Amino acid sequence: MNHGLMISWYDLPDDGREAYLAWLHETYIPDVLQRPGYRWAAHYASVKKAAAATIRRGNAPVHKDAAAVPAGDRYILIFGAEHVNVFGQPTVAALHAQLPEPGRAMLALRSGERVNVMVEAARVDGPELKAYRGGANLAPCIQLGSFNCAWQDEQEILAWYAQWRMPAMSTLPGIIRTRRLASVAGWAKHAILYEWVSVEARNQKYLTHEDAHPDMKAWSDRMVAKLVHAPGSANLASRIWPPLSA
Repeated sequence: MNHGLMISWYDLPDDGREAYLAWLHETYIPDVLQRPGYRWAAHYASVKKAAAATIRRGNAPVHKDAAAVPAGDRYILIFGAEHVNVFGQPTVAALHAQLPEPGRAMLALRSGERVNVMVEAARVDGPELKAYRGGANLAPCIQLGSFNCAWQDEQEILAWYAQWRMPAMSTLPGIIRTRRLASVAGWAKHAILYEWVSVEARNQKYLTHEDAHPDMKAWSDRMVAKLVHAPGSANLASRIWPPLSA
């Protein structure tokens, strides 16, 4: 189990994007992975909702105050570590301050960035895990929801994930793994990370997986209406590093 994850959501301008991506993949990520405790990294580009099946969230609201919660979501960078304290030795902000000027200039291209440090609280394997040849790499496609809710609802949301949503994912075709995350730092207190073999598999299977279980679908509708998602959440994204051939 990968106990610590640091997740960054952000946007990039058109001008300088390719140079940034080359630097990130060829220099920044390999250098960070040399630091003690870091184990893996994955970089994703979000799939525009207009170009893919829309994620059904019932009446779940989305936080819209960009001054309080930065709204970047076109790219998602995830690092995995032995434990969350790795990300405090030093913090990502301190790590970035130590970079040479060219690296800081590349990081300055990011806009609307928000960061969460999270612990993997629970995991279920999906039916595609045995056939997955990616090793420790995160899946070719992820669906990542990050959200908050009233503390009075957290016990029932825990039960919903434990009794229905995560067990349902353990048998759903196209799923490699599902991870429930809890926050140590950052706006979102909760996150759910679905790992899919492809965007196509997700679109074919996820949106209808509750249709044969109307009682559970009703439970899901009640639960998702209690969540306040981060801007852009839940993100549907394709992996751009490591390359999908890796």
